Amino acid sequence: MNPPTFQGFRRENGRVGIRNHVVILPVDDISNAACEAVAAHIKGTLALPHAYGRLQFGEDLELFFRTMIGTGANPNVAACVVIGIEPGWTQRIVDGIAKTGKPVAGFSIERYGDLQAVAMASRKAKDFVQAAGELQRQICALNELYISVKCGESDTTTGLASCPTVGNVIDKSVALGATASFGETTELTGGEHIVASKAVNAQVAAAFMKVWNNYNDLVLKEKTNDLSESQPTKGNIRGGLTTIEEKAMGNIEKLGRKTKFVGVLEPAEAPAGKGLWFMDTSSAAAEAVTLWAASGAVVHLFPTGQGNIVGHPILPVIKLSANPLTCSTMSEHIDLDVSAILRGEMTIDQAGDKLLEVMLRTCNGRLTAAEALGHREFVLTKLYRSA
Repeated sequence: MNPPTFQGFRRENGRVGIRNHVVILPVDDISNAACEAVAAHIKGTLALPHAYGRLQFGEDLELFFRTMIGTGANPNVAACVVIGIEPGWTQRIVDGIAKTGKPVAGFSIERYGDLQAVAMASRKAKDFVQAAGELQRQICALNELYISVKCGESDTTTGLASCPTVGNVIDKSVALGATASFGETTELTGGEHIVASKAVNAQVAAAFMKVWNNYNDLVLKEKTNDLSESQPTKGNIRGGLTTIEEKAMGNIEKLGRKTKFVGVLEPAEAPAGKGLWFMDTSSAAAEAVTLWAASGAVVHLFPTGQGNIVGHPILPVIKLSANPLTCSTMSEHIDLDVSAILRGEMTIDQAGDKLLEVMLRTCNGRLTAAEALGHREFVLTKLYRSA
């Protein structure tokens, strides 16, 4: 079978994106205002304000730089303007993005002030927007996609229908040469042995178990007496999932039935090749999706039961649900209703075909529900206190 095709944007390094954003990226929290001012002046740009980027150190700082550089380098980004208070960290992010060949420019506020920095950045952003407007979509194959997957506000319907639908798409896409990634480390608790059994070899299984054990040890060390309202959440419990083990069993369905995962990634780390990869992520939706965007994912599949509404500025998030109540009361957030599976009117395989169709339409330019509603959650993961 030949891989299905879509119309995408082929970037300077050969990677394929499905959106064409010009991003205004603040290095630090105190540069948010300048970035938002540029975005207000130059139509067609997108500012990504965030809360961090000052006095981080060690592993936390390295994760910050991976996230910033990966976001600017994502194939859904046509060009990037970086603004920071200091020139050193600003240039480090610019240099990291520039290695991909992507158009990028950096501006520091020190010795210039907001007004002059905004003026200089706005002129460059205008050039980038005009150049991006001339880029044309090209025919690309499914095997050029990098797909990420995560569920949110899970309930009994996610494990029975919407997560298996995503797993069906993963099986079909990876078999045709696509790249994919799953994570949510703590939400695999109770099923970690099942995940390890899906590794391509013993080395990958051991690497996964090391990551899972590290996360589990941290949770056990830091918790007070339980994880009530965190794992599972109140929404999960309301939807019938009373334990983390029940939640994990549904979550694991997203991995597919036939696919073996080929490697283990640090948060925001790009896959080194094709196939399915595990990434060590939080289960917090906005944080996890931001990490996958920074790793280079260009489309995200998101099953929900009770109705998670998360989106992302540069990574389109496709929502599917099998909960008929959610599909009715929160219909504006749902891209695909697969509740027919639970009524015996649709098979998992048929639902997978429908989701694959929605994904390809999204790749061709159709806005997801989250995009149309303006959901642009860009939330960085911070590992520990600042200096």
